[in-house]
Amino acid sequence: MRTIIIICISLFISLSSFSQEKSVKTITLSVKGNCDECKARIENAADIKGVKVCTWNEDTQIATISYRSDKVTPEQIEKAIAASGHDAGTLKGDDKSYAKLPSCCKYRDKKCEEKK
Repeated sequence: MRTIIIICISLFISLSSFSQEKSVKTITLSVKGNCDECKARIENAADIKGVKVCTWNEDTQIATISYRSDKVTPEQIEKAIAASGHDAGTLKGDDKSYAKLPSCCKYRDKKCEEKK
């Protein structure tokens, strides 16, 4: 009987630890860019503490981001992406970072002319 109680308590404790993932949320942001280099830069810029995964779609110009809401806010994610030079959500990309982008990635000036 004692063994069964210990097993039940252990099971309860282990299952309650799985419920910690309730704070994971997913958002979508409009993020401007042109190419695969932009994709890598955007996804890396969003790789901050609390972000689980960021995937940017070149065709739709949308970043889908899963994050822990107890660790980071959507505004912090937007700021991190904008700091890399890309317009993210309501924030304009940092002008100094934008100026350092390769010519193909300067989405404000022209579309990427690289062949896919």
